[in-house]
Amino acid sequence: MRPTLIPFPLSFPFRAMAAAGTGSLLLGACSAPTSPADRTAAELRARVPQPVRAAGVLRIGSDLNYPPVDFRTPDAPWAGLDPDLAAAVGNYLGLKIEFVNMPFDQVIPAVQQKKIDLAMSAVIDTRRRQEGTDDNHQQVDPGVDFIDYFMTGTSILVRNGNPLNISSLDSLCGRTVAVQRGTIQAEVGRRQINACLKVDKPMKLHELETDALAQAEVSAGTAAADLNDYPVAVYNTAPERGGRFAMVGAYGQSSPYGITLNKRDTELRDVLAHTLDQLIRNGDYDRILTKWGVQRGAVTSAVVNGGL
Repeated sequence: MRPTLIPFPLSFPFRAMAAAGTGSLLLGACSAPTSPADRTAAELRARVPQPVRAAGVLRIGSDLNYPPVDFRTPDAPWAGLDPDLAAAVGNYLGLKIEFVNMPFDQVIPAVQQKKIDLAMSAVIDTRRRQEGTDDNHQQVDPGVDFIDYFMTGTSILVRNGNPLNISSLDSLCGRTVAVQRGTIQAEVGRRQINACLKVDKPMKLHELETDALAQAEVSAGTAAADLNDYPVAVYNTAPERGGRFAMVGAYGQSSPYGITLNKRDTELRDVLAHTLDQLIRNGDYDRILTKWGVQRGAVTSAVVNGGL
């Protein structure tokens, strides 16, 4: 499936057009010319599906146990890269944002069953998830649509000092690896099990409910490594995290995070994609990524179903 670039039926004014209007007369004491950005926001707000517009809120499913992407703090019910991006989208569209905490492996089913409007939970866009197929290409669910908003990759997290000299996926053969259940990293781990069997060095894979549990196994020495996403690895190797972990090996297999939507919600999908493009253009997107130290994963535009 090729990435879907959504044609924009709305009129995006050019910068030159905006500049040409700077010498215009004011329309009156109680009104002023509407800027191109304001007009675009108004047009997009008008295109928000009526049920969502009437509710005034976007309900977003997320596993809030994955800092710095999605997590909770003593002072906030949700925080991180995804909540900040969602808040910017909501502000642009005049909608409130509500995050619904749930286990990661329930996020996509909740979208498919319309229990939530969408998901933002570091969900990696893959063709298999788009099509709802398993490893044998058999249909197992209705699939979902994605709006790709961030590029990530699989990282190897080990104890600080790397006492086992881990340097690559292959150096995990003969050892125990921890991952969060339902993630792309779990799939990477299962593939590595097969690769290790070919060299007669079996690898054990512990699939746990949260990445925090996987990290705990690495800290305790129960597992040699935790496979997780680039932003999470960067966050957990920062000096302020206490120096427990190190990130080793090459940055593996770039893939996009995708805002996850029911395949029937094409109108909402298109509005959100265009809104994300506006946030990229106006600088809000870059400011949010900079806040969380993950500028390396920035995209230049929103793409629908670009994962492979």
